Amino acid sequence: RGSSSEQRPKRPLTAYLRFVMDNRPAFREKNPEASNTELIKKLAGAWKELPASQKQVYEEARKTDWKRYGEQMAAYKAQLTPAQAAALKEERRRQLAKRKSIRAKRELNQLGKPKRARSGFNIFLSENFQQTEGTSPVAKLKKLFDTWQKMSASQKKPYLQLAEDDKVRYENEMKSWEAKMIELGREDLLRSKKQRLKKKPAETAKQAATAKASSGGRKAKLKKSEE
Repeated sequence: RGSSSEQRPKRPLTAYLRFVMDNRPAFREKNPEASNTELIKKLAGAWKELPASQKQVYEEARKTDWKRYGEQMAAYKAQLTPAQAAALKEERRRQLAKRKSIRAKRELNQLGKPKRARSGFNIFLSENFQQTEGTSPVAKLKKLFDTWQKMSASQKKPYLQLAEDDKVRYENEMKSWEAKMIELGREDLLRSKKQRLKKKPAETAKQAATAKASSGGRKAKLKKSEE
């Protein structure tokens, strides 16, 4: 409270989003049976084929709004107290961190990173969630959690064994995936620093030989100067 983030000026739309907002109703009327995804694909295709002169109209509108947005933001920030400005900055930091996390997750999905191993409880949950009675998903989850807590070791054993099997599957898939990431030069996506520093055998041997030769040369020079 006090950051007045609701009063903060809204960022202007991009040229493409302006085009979508202007043309979506007409496209929907022409394609009443199309899903939202299909409709967006049609709009994206239409934007791609739009002549540069027509795209320029949307681009000029964006530039005008950005100029107005800059003036509005300056006026908005000028009336904030130090506490409000700090709260606004923190809110912005959280938003950027969330976007970064979403982008990172999307990239990992595109690169085919294996799904994490499931726990015994997660396997039990997925098998019993649909048929469990409950007024809401949260109520179902609570009921299943209570049931899991009361189960004996022998009742949990099949699920825990499946979890162990899934852990083996995950480790094997991750080793293959991480080897592929090393080949692609994406050591930053590996699980540990030790693995990030791990080089290909040929590359490591070559570097070691170069370092040894360089060291030998330095020692020879030093010995000669001493003589």
